[in-house]
Amino acid sequence: MSKLVTALILMLCPLLALGAGGGVPLEKAKVDLRDKEAMRRGAQYFVDHCMGCHSLQFQRYNRMGQDLGIPEPELRERFIYDGGRPGDLMENSMRAEDAEKWFGTAIPDLTLVTRWRSPDWVYTYLKSYYLDPSRPWGVNNAVFADVGMPHVLAPQQGLQKAVYEEAKHGEEGHGPLEGLELVEEGSMSPEAYDQMVYDLTAFLTYVGEPIAEKRRELGVYVLLFLGVLFVFAYALKKEYWKDIH
Repeated sequence: MSKLVTALILMLCPLLALGAGGGVPLEKAKVDLRDKEAMRRGAQYFVDHCMGCHSLQFQRYNRMGQDLGIPEPELRERFIYDGGRPGDLMENSMRAEDAEKWFGTAIPDLTLVTRWRSPDWVYTYLKSYYLDPSRPWGVNNAVFADVGMPHVLAPQQGLQKAVYEEAKHGEEGHGPLEGLELVEEGSMSPEAYDQMVYDLTAFLTYVGEPIAEKRRELGVYVLLFLGVLFVFAYALKKEYWKDIH
């Protein structure tokens, strides 16, 4: 039994490391899947800023429209820029070989990113870019070290620099990362950018499991049904066993 427990712990360790964000404390996204307005804004941000590179290969436009209350004319006008149809999957036209050439790696599909990483990871990641001249795009990320993705939301957030703890006596360089400091303002205030990142995270959380909110609602009814069934089952048991001593 002890060997089985040890094996399970070892299997879980890589998953825990992914969720922890490389040792950087993750901020709580506190996504509310009932907030359809936030998810609609997030969908617009995704199409405008992310979909040039990233796709949602398991999500259809019309399913998104149905779930988030976006009429078909609005879908066609504000979300479908390539002349596609509402029934199409939310894919882009970037070829894998072009992605390898430009970014040095394949561009990941983001349909399941919040289920793989967690909403907190995505939320913190989008807020954690900082200037790093040693990197090809001039930026790095406190959550995803040596990230290959440029900071596409820099015009909105602005630019941040890394703030490190002082090195201990006798050590060279600097200590661990202490935080990030805004050195060049973007078009949004920090509060507005945080809301933008929340909206994007909420949308991607919805995309990862579109049925999640309905599943939770159904779960409540199932538990209520089981509770009522238990009362009748217990009463039936008492009736069957009343004459048995």
